[in-house]
Amino acid sequence: MPAPDPAPQPAGALAQPRSKTDLFLSFTWLALQGFGGVLAVVQRELVEKKRWMGRDEFVEEWAVAQIMPGPNVVNLALMFGARHFGLPGALAALSGMLLAPLAVVLGLALAYTRFAEDPHMAGALRGMGAVAAGLILATGLKLVPALRGNVLGRGLCMVFGGLCFAGIALLRWPLAYVLFGLGALACVLAWRRMAP
Repeated sequence: MPAPDPAPQPAGALAQPRSKTDLFLSFTWLALQGFGGVLAVVQRELVEKKRWMGRDEFVEEWAVAQIMPGPNVVNLALMFGARHFGLPGALAALSGMLLAPLAVVLGLALAYTRFAEDPHMAGALRGMGAVAAGLILATGLKLVPALRGNVLGRGLCMVFGGLCFAGIALLRWPLAYVLFGLGALACVLAWRRMAP
C-alpha cells in the first residue's frame, strides 16, 4: 500500500532542507557563489529561492551571526544546520561552506603567485571589489522592509545604520568599537521599549 501524501503546506509556510546531504550541497552551492562577500547570495538563496527562512527571521539570524566570533556566514550555517539536524546538520552545513571554496581558493592562490605582477590581474581584483560592495548595498536595501516589525522602528534603525556607516567608513573606527558601542545602545533602547 503506498504511503499517503504529506499534507499540503499553507501558501506562506517555509520549506525545510530534506536531508543533511541537501544541506551540504545547498551550502556548497551558496559558498561557491559568494566571492567577495556572501550576504547577497545567502539572502537570495535561503529566503527567496529555497524559502528556508523568512525575511524577518533572516535579519534576526544574520544579526546574531554578526556578533558571534568568526565569519558571519559560517556562523549562520552552523546555527541553521543545528536547528534542523542537530550537531550532524551543523557539521554538514559547515562542511558545505568550507570544503569546495577551500579547494578553489588554494587553486587561485597558486595561479595568483604566477600572475601577481600582471596589471590585468590588479585591475580585475579592483573590479571584483566594486562588484562585491554593490552586492552588499543591494542586499541591505532589499532587507529594509524587514525593519518594519523591529521594536526600534524603521527610523531609529536607519539612524543606527547611518551611525554605523559613519563610524566605520568615514571616521575609520575599529569595527569592534562601533559594534559594541552602537550595539549595546540599540540593545538597551530595545529592552526599554519592550519592558512592560
